[in-house]
Amino acid sequence: MQLTIIGAGAIGGTIGAHMIRAGHDVVFCDVDADHVKAINEFGISIEGPVENFTVKAKAILPADLPAKLHNVAIAVKSHHTKSAAELLRGRLAPDGFVVTFQNGLTASDIASVVGAENIIVSFVNFGADYLAPGKIMQGNIGAFRVGELVGNEITPRVKELVAALPYAQATENILGFLWGKEAYGAMLYAGATSDLSIADHLEEPKYRPLMLAIAREVLAQAPVKPEGFNGFEPDDLVASLDRLVVFNRASAKTHSGIYRDLTVRKRKTEVSDLLRDLKGPLTNYVGEIIYAIERGERICETANLDLLATYERALRLGVPLNAISSILSAPARASTGPLHGMAIAVKDIIDVKGQPRGNGNPADMKSKPATEDAPVIKSLRALGADIFATTSLLEYAAGATHPDVPEAMNPYNSKRTAGGSSGGSASLVGAGVCSAALGTDTGGSIRIPAHYCAVVGFKPSYNSISLNGVTPLSPTFDHVGLLTKDVATTTRVFSALMGKAEDQTQTQISGLKIGIIASHFDLPELEKEVADSVKASLEKLKSLGASVVELDGAVFSELDKTFGTMLHFEAWQVHGAKVTSDPAHFGPETLRLFQAAKDITKEQYKSASDRCNELLPSAAKLYESIDVLITPAAPYVAPATTPPIDTPAGAVEGVYTGIFNITGDPAIVIPSSLNSEGLPIGIQLATIKGSDFRLLSIARAVESVLDFK
Repeated sequence: MQLTIIGAGAIGGTIGAHMIRAGHDVVFCDVDADHVKAINEFGISIEGPVENFTVKAKAILPADLPAKLHNVAIAVKSHHTKSAAELLRGRLAPDGFVVTFQNGLTASDIASVVGAENIIVSFVNFGADYLAPGKIMQGNIGAFRVGELVGNEITPRVKELVAALPYAQATENILGFLWGKEAYGAMLYAGATSDLSIADHLEEPKYRPLMLAIAREVLAQAPVKPEGFNGFEPDDLVASLDRLVVFNRASAKTHSGIYRDLTVRKRKTEVSDLLRDLKGPLTNYVGEIIYAIERGERICETANLDLLATYERALRLGVPLNAISSILSAPARASTGPLHGMAIAVKDIIDVKGQPRGNGNPADMKSKPATEDAPVIKSLRALGADIFATTSLLEYAAGATHPDVPEAMNPYNSKRTAGGSSGGSASLVGAGVCSAALGTDTGGSIRIPAHYCAVVGFKPSYNSISLNGVTPLSPTFDHVGLLTKDVATTTRVFSALMGKAEDQTQTQISGLKIGIIASHFDLPELEKEVADSVKASLEKLKSLGASVVELDGAVFSELDKTFGTMLHFEAWQVHGAKVTSDPAHFGPETLRLFQAAKDITKEQYKSASDRCNELLPSAAKLYESIDVLITPAAPYVAPATTPPIDTPAGAVEGVYTGIFNITGDPAIVIPSSLNSEGLPIGIQLATIKGSDFRLLSIARAVESVLDFK
């Protein structure tokens, strides 16, 4: 058989060399002048574990193609298909054909030039790499199928071609093989964003849910029945991964061609064709990361696979819980840093460049994107973190949902709320989507969702983390803080943000002086199981040598009387103009709260503020005889929905947390147990303002004792 092969690289070169050795008349055509020269002078060499041989061959540049071609193979990268097809315009003999030796769904581009009836399609799955001019490495022997593009008949020309090709078999369902390869190939694209071998990234347990989800996403788009090959079986994907690991371990080609293009040859990949042919979100996220690598913004490393795995969890676990406002593909970040590769979600009340600041309000969610990151986001990016999503929240962090924005639900029971206002962040961390998220806290909006969702919620000392670029509610009480999977993660992120060396040592429990306020346990709304859990935690700590000191909480009670007046007055200064000019902008419960706030006078605010400042020194003295103050986190476990703060249930929800917004003291909630319904219960720890790292050290010790699993 005579065959002109356009593209003498890994696949075209391997197939052509085998055909020449078998006695067929093959001419190579390639744009690489050095490759063409080497083939003409020295022949084409196949190297590797399969076999080693060299054959004499003829090669030409595209400009030297003859006016008429009979049988042609296109073996170029898929994104070069159109330019290769144009070389055939007017050249193909009436009884000639074009066969594709390519990845991807390229036939339509060729058909637009030569006609679909003149195309034979092949599926190639043996591993090969271009090594140097005139040299190709063949890594293994894999599946090779050939069939007609039009119709499902195995025609005489297909039979003739198959007889001439190495390892080839004819098929009536060639598109089924191509769609199977699309699914497998999408997994290879994902793996190519890392520096792991094909076998390693398919074998690694933490990436298997990602690989399976990508394959399923692609297979769901197939218009034909996908076919299996070399261990990949569309109807048995889980076991397919094990078989593919074995297949790829035996291959000398350890990494995909996409990886080699990115890291070795430093050239454009076929990713644009992947994104053209496939429409699923995960393949899009893979493509965006590859684009970022091509632009030099990222390198191939496992941090990219970790991010892709986070995206998969976000879609599978976060979206059903209404926890996500938006997912951000291939986020910009520094290439190194103490938070390198950590995926962090951000409450959608904080500016993220290119995203609207949604505020839990449907109109704001469609507003103009932020032109700059908030300072805390800039810092996280500079520290190497991946800002991968914005999270849902109660409207304007004011304690109620907007009816057109679904409430974030609880990972322990999806019929219960995740809490507010930082519920989306707590829900994502609690569901295991990510290990850290940003929230804001004006009266407990980080710590209460942490209690509901069994995560760690840390409100640092006032103004430790900049509030710039954050929608205010009450600037005197607003805090930016963290929701994380454990205290160690909190310490890691907070240390990095504060520019301090990370210190994961923990305070000794023996000798620790714990303060409690007895009246905290007398609250009528305090559920017995919540009270019992906190008391049991205290008993565990006492059994290890801690002492418990009862404190007089009268000063806290007096401070609490100033809270509502100050918060409402400041909230009206922030939102009053919009409430007056466009009340329909707000959900009814948020509107009701803000409208009530307008009645607070400046004189009342000043009086409350003066009283607050008068009491704060006395509140600080409470810590003189103790190391840490421990309280319940909230009086009850996660309810069905967040109660608005101007309702009885809402008024009492933050009874244990709001005081530390007034004092500005650092406070942290850590999970302690589950109630009889399997709903989380947390406890709150606080220390004096400015002692954040001391609090985190104590919290690590308490966390290890409680050992919540």
